[in-house]
Amino acid sequence: MLTGGRLACPEGVLDRGWLAVSGGLITGVGTGDPPEGREVDLGGALVVPGFVDLHCHGGGGASFSTTDPADAARAVAAHRRHGTTTMLASLVSDPLGVLGDQLAALSELVADGELAGVHLEGPFIAEARCGAHDPAALREPDTSAVDTLLDAGRGTVRMVTLAPELTGGVKAVRQLTEQGVVAAIGHTDGVEEQIRPAVDAGATVATHLFNGMRPLHHREPGPVGVLLDDERVTVELICDLVHVHPTVVRLAARHAGSRTVLVTDAMSATDAADGTYTLGRLEVDVSGGVATLAGRGTLAGSTLTMDAAFRNLVVGAGLSVAEAVRATSTRPAELLGIDDRTGALRPGLQADLVLLSDDLRPTGVLRRGEWVTLRNH
Repeated sequence: MLTGGRLACPEGVLDRGWLAVSGGLITGVGTGDPPEGREVDLGGALVVPGFVDLHCHGGGGASFSTTDPADAARAVAAHRRHGTTTMLASLVSDPLGVLGDQLAALSELVADGELAGVHLEGPFIAEARCGAHDPAALREPDTSAVDTLLDAGRGTVRMVTLAPELTGGVKAVRQLTEQGVVAAIGHTDGVEEQIRPAVDAGATVATHLFNGMRPLHHREPGPVGVLLDDERVTVELICDLVHVHPTVVRLAARHAGSRTVLVTDAMSATDAADGTYTLGRLEVDVSGGVATLAGRGTLAGSTLTMDAAFRNLVVGAGLSVAEAVRATSTRPAELLGIDDRTGALRPGLQADLVLLSDDLRPTGVLRRGEWVTLRNH
């Protein structure tokens, strides 16, 4: 029994709240005097649902672009300490055979429940907006290539980012959605007339809006305008306040409303020291926590954790705790179709939760009813 917390529930924040946990599930939520049982006093901590990260490349010095499941597990553990209880492993562009080997390694963690699936950020992206992806690994999304990767994933591929202006792009969106995979639009140089048909074909996610795409222009809205304004599209934002200015975060989140999702786009340097790392095949310099391609200065992922993203949205961009909970837990769980298991503090869901101090820093993480971390309680 967890008592004495402020519970960020779907109906609002419950003061002096209690939360009953049994068998890895939330079995009861209420206020006032709790039912009898062994109590853990939360000391007034804010309790939010465990974070769900749709876009993450690594952490703790380890990358998901690996054929060693132990390396990937280290990355999962690093983010879990910061409150991410559910996540997709994101892979950068590589040749199909290399991606197939990486998918085989990650499938072990998906089978074990450590990962919710895999996100392929490429190789079907535009060279003009490829960012920290190796241009030599890019290719068009022909039917055979898409099938090859989905087959290699053996059901673990949950999302694929592509540029719809590429030959076969819109057809690939239909191919992905027909197989139950989320089609995301990103790393695209497309204009409105090339983006909108992909949304009509079933694309439902904007991969890190603003970053890696043609910018918004008042005479040509491009991907930013189309994706931000379409009610069918969930909008990812990298809320480190480096990739996107706080004012722009606020403008986008206010417009997208409940469609807003925060992601880390974190690389292996996350929760690790500054230095030189690799992202896929490319060398990355990390200084002051900011990751850039060596010798080029192009942003190369982030060193963001979801607890910091939550805090930045509230403190840096001025949104409410309720909006931050939806953007870091509820909406991404809905997108993955697992909101019947996680994403809210509600009886019957997994006991995935994060305790936050008054300054919104994590003091405890519970995943499926087991403490990952617990401090000062």
